[in-house]
Amino acid sequence: MNEIFDKTYQNYLKQLEGIDLSGRGNSLGLEMTGDELLVPLFGIPYRVSSSGIISKKGLRAGFSESVVLFKYILMCPEILPDHSGWAAYHSFRDAQPLLDFFAREVTTPIEKHFAGRAADLVGAGKKMGGSIMTDRAAFDVSMEFEALSEVPLLLRFNEEDEDFPANCNVLFRSSVEKHLDMESLGILGAVFAKNLVGNV
Repeated sequence: MNEIFDKTYQNYLKQLEGIDLSGRGNSLGLEMTGDELLVPLFGIPYRVSSSGIISKKGLRAGFSESVVLFKYILMCPEILPDHSGWAAYHSFRDAQPLLDFFAREVTTPIEKHFAGRAADLVGAGKKMGGSIMTDRAAFDVSMEFEALSEVPLLLRFNEEDEDFPANCNVLFRSSVEKHLDMESLGILGAVFAKNLVGNV
């Protein structure tokens, strides 16, 4: 895995050469400090530069976080798309080969961990900066998160009952495919689920 990570990491770094990070930062509403672009991922700051991606602990970011942040910067559109409606992962055109991954790494862990624990889910979500949605949708928990600047995420969760198991949906704006490809979007969902479960 380390060898694959290193090869992938170096490939992304090469793609990042020549990218105007300051310009990307202006488009996305992000700050520069020196030659580094500060990119919060679920509120956790990372420093992105042509030298690599550094976590707040001063270490190279993990594989999942690195893939998401590299793709996010590399794919930054020249003109930001208008905010659009919410869409499930499976509804995106190129997501079909990754649906099993998304269920295994994103929705299923949340369902299993928080079944019978909706209050704990809300508490964990608030620790990640999530806010309760007040759109009167028929869900036990609805929370919106800022995964990345211009990339929100919506969690819908229904508690288990005598007839049905707990059910979770993780939604994105339809315009998210302008910011991330489906592989990196799936990985973003997995990072979200891992952090959410770890916040209890």
